[in-house]
Amino acid sequence: MKNKILLLILLIMVIALISSCVPGDSKYTSENPAGFLWGIWHGWLAPVSLILSLFKDNIRIYEVANTGFWYDFGFYISIISGFGGISFFRKKKKD
Repeated sequence: MKNKILLLILLIMVIALISSCVPGDSKYTSENPAGFLWGIWHGWLAPVSLILSLFKDNIRIYEVANTGFWYDFGFYISIISGFGGISFFRKKKKD
């Protein structure tokens, strides 16, 4: 029972830490746009951003003030690798 409570507290702390870096937190402007690495980070945080955007109007899944192609490239690479990578952990059926 103690392990489950500790795990829950740890999970809540990690989500709180991650949510401080979601797109739309007005850190980026046209003078200081989000780049490739932030595109990767925001792609990994897309599920968290989606849930948080239901409760806060300024949170977005995608950063509007970005560098263009390189942000998009990083964002989509992380979306594909993050959600496609789950298949590596699935057990394969033996014929």
